[in-house]
Amino acid sequence: MDYRNKLVLAPMVRVGTLPFRLLAAQYGADITYGEEIIDHKMLKCERRINEHIGTIDFVEKGTENVVFRTCDDEKDRVVFQIGTSDAVRALTAAQLVCNDVAAIDINMGCPKAFSVSGGMGAALLSKPELIHDILTTLRRNLNTPVTCKIRLLKSPHDTVELARRIEKTGVSALAVHGRKVTDRPKDPAKWNEIADVVSALSIPVIANGDVFEYDDFERIKSATSAPSVMVARGAIWNASIFSPEGKVFHEDVKREYIRKCILWDNDIKSTKFTVREMIIHYSCLELAEGRAVIKSESTADLAELYGQKEYYQLVKQGSSYAS
Repeated sequence: MDYRNKLVLAPMVRVGTLPFRLLAAQYGADITYGEEIIDHKMLKCERRINEHIGTIDFVEKGTENVVFRTCDDEKDRVVFQIGTSDAVRALTAAQLVCNDVAAIDINMGCPKAFSVSGGMGAALLSKPELIHDILTTLRRNLNTPVTCKIRLLKSPHDTVELARRIEKTGVSALAVHGRKVTDRPKDPAKWNEIADVVSALSIPVIANGDVFEYDDFERIKSATSAPSVMVARGAIWNASIFSPEGKVFHEDVKREYIRKCILWDNDIKSTKFTVREMIIHYSCLELAEGRAVIKSESTADLAELYGQKEYYQLVKQGSSYAS
C-alpha cells in the first residue's frame, strides 16, 4: 500500500460499508477505510465466502449478523479499522481479516462516549505506552501494513511528540484529524497543526478536516504539505467529491448508492442512515422524501422510492444484467 498522493475515504460508522466504499472508489477514491469495528465484536465472528453475491463476510456466530463485508474488487485499497484498547485483542481481530484487506488501522481519534468509555478511540491519545504496545504488537506479527488515525492534542508540541512516538513503532502512515477531542464539527480544522506533524515525520501523513470540494484536496495539501488527504462528511454528502471531473448531481449519486446497496445486499439500517445523511445536507427529513426513507422497512422499499424496483428484481433473480 502506497500512502503518498492518495485521496482517501475516511472511516465512518454506519456509512463505510462495502457499497459506499465501492461508490467512493468509482468516483476516484484511492484508499477506502471501512467503518470502525470493535475488537470484541470481531472476535465473535467467523469468515465465510458468500458465493451468492461474491463477497467475503465476517459473520457474528449465532446471529448471522454480517459485521464486515468485503470483496475482491477492493482488496488492494480497503483499510480495516479496529476499535481497541488491548494489544492482544487487536492482533487477534486483525489476524482474522488481514489477508482480505490492504491494511489495518487503529482508531485513536473517535471522541464518542461509547468508544472513549471503553478506553478506545480518543481515550488512547493520553496513553502513549498503550499506543506503543498495540502498534508494535501488530507490526511484529502482521505482514499487512499498519496505520493509525489520531486527533490533535492540547498543544501542537504534544501532538508532534505523540506522532513521533507513533512513527517509531514502524507504522506505514499516520492520519491526522485537524481537530481536538473537544472541538465540534463546526469548528474550523487546524491545518497549521497538521503541518507541524508533517514537518516532523518522515512517514506519509494523511491530512483530514474541512474537505468539502475537490479543490480542497489541493488546498489542504498546499497548507499542510501532507502527501495524502482524507475526507469524511464531504464524501457522505456527495461521494463524487473524489472526481477530478467535478461533482455528479447529488440525486444521481444517491441513486447509484441505492443500486450498490441492492447489489451487495447492504444492511437496511446502514443504508437508511447514509441516505438520511445525504438528504439532510441538501434538504430536510420532514419533507416527503425524508419521511419515506424513515418509513422504509426494507431495501425493496428504498428501491421503489428511488426508481430502482426493476433493478432490484433483476438482482434478486440473479440476472447478469444487474452487475
